[in-house]
Amino acid sequence: MSQSVLILGATSAIARASAHAFAARGYRVYCAGRDMEELRRIAADLEIRHGTEVKYGRFDAEATDGHRAFLDGVTEEMGGLDGLLLAFGHLGDQVAARDFSAGAAVIARNFTGAASILGHAADYFESRGRGFIIGISSVAGDRGRQSNYVYGAAKGALSLYLQGLRNRLFPKGVRVITVKPGFVDTAMTFGMPGLFLVASPHYVAERIAGALDKGGDVLYLPWFWRYIMLIIVHIPETVFKRLKL
Repeated sequence: MSQSVLILGATSAIARASAHAFAARGYRVYCAGRDMEELRRIAADLEIRHGTEVKYGRFDAEATDGHRAFLDGVTEEMGGLDGLLLAFGHLGDQVAARDFSAGAAVIARNFTGAASILGHAADYFESRGRGFIIGISSVAGDRGRQSNYVYGAAKGALSLYLQGLRNRLFPKGVRVITVKPGFVDTAMTFGMPGLFLVASPHYVAERIAGALDKGGDVLYLPWFWRYIMLIIVHIPETVFKRLKL
């Protein structure tokens, strides 16, 4: 039987493109998200284009009480899982910096829900002694900036969580990869001012799926963001706090 992958947040542009990238490599795919009608369309398209088995089901990142049952159901339906791609998130806006309820929603969708389902997935793959977890974080989590520090804080927490999982699961034969995209042409970034060097979802997806053939642990996409963020991270705080970023 071919390998299988669970894609969480499957209706997003990056996740949808990633589903095609995995299916093209022969994976059986389970697409999960909140919009069941859109998931049905995505699943039908994947099956027609790639001739692979595709299942789909509802997943709510914020409904953490149901995450264990959801994962158990997926593994049973798919006859086991070989990997998981976590691709959900919520950018929010700067209202989140001044309104705690809005900020809490950003944190819940980007970190709390992710930590919940990833914890269950880690237990599952650890028990099998193999598999992979790929989590989509963001370059925004590398340093707090006034333009998006609530979102950046949540993604920074996700990056640290994935780093801890990698340290825990590596001896167990489970691969954990952190993906840090820069600006990607998606609904999340549409209309944002100041965008530059924008990548396509297809570009990002191909490199996410291809990362399993390589040895890296942290993947910046496109690659040059590693060096952009290296510079930003090393700007002295006395200078950085005066910048409009």
